[in-house]
Amino acid sequence: MGLIRFLFIAISVIYILKALARIFLPYIFNKAVHKMAQQQQANQQQTQSAKPEGTISVDFVPPNAPKKPKLDQAGDFVDYEELK
Repeated sequence: MGLIRFLFIAISVIYILKALARIFLPYIFNKAVHKMAQQQQANQQQTQSAKPEGTISVDFVPPNAPKKPKLDQAGDFVDYEELK
């Protein structure tokens, strides 16, 4: 009896969530897309008004890469030939 009750409740919840998703997800997605479009337009307006055409600005400069050790200080290297 307990298994049948659990299955009935689980299936009911799945159908209810599916129905709610069909109603609310399109609204949420449209709202998110509209908000992103507004942000993109605002960013374009800021960049167009902030600097004249043809100028270049760098927003990110990567950190300096660690320097590789010099081979003279790395130790002794021995040339070898592979024998078959």
